[in-house]
Amino acid sequence: MAGFDDPGVFYSDPLYSEDGQSEVGANETNTAIQKKFYDFLRTFMDDTNVYCYREALKHHYNLRQYWLEVDLEDLRNFDESLADKLVKLPSLHLALFEDAAKDVADEVTRPRPPGEEEMREIQVMLRSDSNPVQVRQLKSTDMAHLVKVPGIIVSASAVMAKATQLTIQCRSCRVYKSNIPIKPGMEGYMLPRTCTTEQAGRPKCPVDPFFIVPDKCKCVDYQTLKLQESPDAVPNGEMPRHMQLFVDRYLVERVVPGNRITVMGIYSIKKVSQGKAKKGTHEKTSVGIRRPYLRVVGIQVETEGHSRVSVGEALSPEEEEAMQQLARQPDIYNIFSNSIAPSIFGSTDIKRAIACLLFGGSRKRLPDGLTRRGDINLLLLGDPGTAKSQLLKFVEKVAPIGVYTSGKGSSAAGLTASVVRDPATRGYIMEGGAMVLADGGVVCIDEFDKMREDDRVAIHEAMEQQTISIAKAGITTTLNSRCSVLAAANSVFGRWDETKGGENITFMPTILSRFDMIFIVKDHHDVTKDERMAKHVMKVHLNAQQPDDDSEGELPLAIMKKYIAYCKRKCGPRLSEEAASKLKNRYVMMRNSARQHEHESQRKTTIPITVRQLEAIIRISESLAKMSLSPFATEVHVDEALRLFQVSTLEAAMSGSLSGAEGFTPENDQEIVRKIEKQLKNRFPIGSQVSEQRIVQDFVKQVSVLVVYCCNVDW
Repeated sequence: MAGFDDPGVFYSDPLYSEDGQSEVGANETNTAIQKKFYDFLRTFMDDTNVYCYREALKHHYNLRQYWLEVDLEDLRNFDESLADKLVKLPSLHLALFEDAAKDVADEVTRPRPPGEEEMREIQVMLRSDSNPVQVRQLKSTDMAHLVKVPGIIVSASAVMAKATQLTIQCRSCRVYKSNIPIKPGMEGYMLPRTCTTEQAGRPKCPVDPFFIVPDKCKCVDYQTLKLQESPDAVPNGEMPRHMQLFVDRYLVERVVPGNRITVMGIYSIKKVSQGKAKKGTHEKTSVGIRRPYLRVVGIQVETEGHSRVSVGEALSPEEEEAMQQLARQPDIYNIFSNSIAPSIFGSTDIKRAIACLLFGGSRKRLPDGLTRRGDINLLLLGDPGTAKSQLLKFVEKVAPIGVYTSGKGSSAAGLTASVVRDPATRGYIMEGGAMVLADGGVVCIDEFDKMREDDRVAIHEAMEQQTISIAKAGITTTLNSRCSVLAAANSVFGRWDETKGGENITFMPTILSRFDMIFIVKDHHDVTKDERMAKHVMKVHLNAQQPDDDSEGELPLAIMKKYIAYCKRKCGPRLSEEAASKLKNRYVMMRNSARQHEHESQRKTTIPITVRQLEAIIRISESLAKMSLSPFATEVHVDEALRLFQVSTLEAAMSGSLSGAEGFTPENDQEIVRKIEKQLKNRFPIGSQVSEQRIVQDFVKQVSVLVVYCCNVDW
């Protein structure tokens, strides 16, 4: 009977249950998971054998930036099961991750300066190279999981405060309850209905006795964003869907409306706000209904397209040296202009003008407080099928900040600003339009002639003073719209009618004088040019999917965008004294020639030559100097600016009512036709009705030779 009274040793295996399956995931404590995160941050090494996250934590903490960005692929390479836990249950494990980051930061930053012994909370941001999921593909099975969603930010709220730890006090017994944790995200906290404190000799506290003590609460910044799915992801015939984003701490103010972003976030739900219940209905009918939102834990802003990040993006020393070498090239002007829309044949002067528009002149603030704009406005006016819209689309892509809109679908409020009622607060808020979103960049307006006249008048202030004044619904303010305007329009008759001249342009002189350069784009019939253009178009279509190897000298789109932002940030050239003296004399000559043209044609020019055109030439000269990072605009820059102005605005201004003879008749014949028109105006009063036979008989008596010519050209 040996061992009969031996009780033995009874134990349970924590690794395996009764059926032999693993229960590590169920029984593993939070402390063990936090220890794994701690080991990852402390021991993970990148390809260069550097403790990347440990050094990043130390660097950010010393700069008082208490955040750390972690790549999920690195965590997956370190411990795949740990990464899966973070993806499937991010709300719990992200808090453990941040506690582990705080412990590592405490270790690597010792000793700290006096007064900073207390450790700050570390925010862990996540990024991933996995494939994103569209907004319309998010289902209920993704709830509480980590998802990656692309889209465009369409609105952003102001930065507000959210409590992370509450302190409440009872009104009756004055007892505090401190350090009440608040869940992250849009979840709130419901105050206790009753006070559980019991004091001898005191009556029981009433119902709802607690109130919040703001001075003893801990808060963080938060912001709500509205994400719209990408236009290329919207199926045909459907409207784009939206998703509300919740960002906090160091993720606030990372993006602005118009940015294309990809967010990592926790797909969460919030309670639907209940309005006033209708009679005969119960509020509890929608208890289980929740509205989804995304609690963001990482943001990646795309620099392609219209994005604001590339404007203030810091360049590395190698990139800055490459920009300097590019600026030192003697033919940088031709290199850059040839790189603009290389798939479009010809239009050399227009591309050079667009290059000047992208760089812009120097903005000047005068001693009296007034400013002179440095941005250049450009109008392309002419025949359809001359690649005007394609040039606008390219400028939208290459500009550091670019907004594209069409004139027919744009209103004055959509271009400038509007005052609308906020559905949440029921108060009035102001929303900026296209010219406000393009502040610091370029706004491209296609079909400019299709806009209503009232809408065109609304952008007068934005084009010259570069501000937008609003006085509506009790909101009186001024918004900045420091942007260049690139507009494209067609003639009144569809195609440019050579026999009508100035009648092709219906714009008012007030809007035309605000454009620095106006190009009249005509589709001339030329066999040699048509053959070269057809060859170029065939080459573009045949090599659409293949890189063009023989296009030497063309800059990549990313380099062009960085170079434009670098030149705008580093250089603000001024006119030299010699260039200013030369420009003054040429301006007086231009005014005289315009006056003589008006006297000969006995009518005002459609495009006036005013002081604004003198400032336009100054801005073009400064942009040419800025292109090569020159501190002063010399006579060479002024000569090229004058040439561009001559081939654009001056030629458009001198297009009289008989400019239809250009290109069809020799110059001496044009002069004869002008004399005949002058004689007709002197002979017959304006508005009178005279038969063609009488006109012919009258001219036969004076000049018999010119009558035949007049009849041949159908006068």
